[in-house]
Amino acid sequence: MLSRKAEDYLEAILNVTEQKGYTRVKDVAAALQVRPPSVVEMLRKLDGQGFVVYQKYEGVRLTPRGNEIARVVKNRHETIRAFLELLNVPAKIADRDACIIEHDLEPRTIEQLKKFVQFVISAPDHPQWLAHFETFCETGVHPCAEEKREPKRVTHS
Repeated sequence: MLSRKAEDYLEAILNVTEQKGYTRVKDVAAALQVRPPSVVEMLRKLDGQGFVVYQKYEGVRLTPRGNEIARVVKNRHETIRAFLELLNVPAKIADRDACIIEHDLEPRTIEQLKKFVQFVISAPDHPQWLAHFETFCETGVHPCAEEKREPKRVTHS
């Protein structure tokens, strides 16, 4: 089993490769906000384990095995991020939190989250309950509770 850190490296390599068509040490360092020597150390380990092919001055590429793991991690990340964004978590925070959470959830949990996100975004119209949740987040009051509540009476002291 790979460490969280190793999974993050594989995901970063996949993301950079998808964006640029190639990946270099400095690209991975920038993506993960680490120093290049740390990247080289991890790439050597991942190369030794058969997850990447790394050659000094020639960059890095995922092996089929590394690519498979990177895609699973990326899918988990995207699913969790989308779920958090449905909860009105700001995108930057949702992305950062997804990176933390993606390593700890059971595959079954990820699958259920994915189904829920797909269910919500595939709704023909913007679901009313989602709009109610947005209102609740802003006001702290459920819109339906407000409708049923009797108007407050003003008392004079």
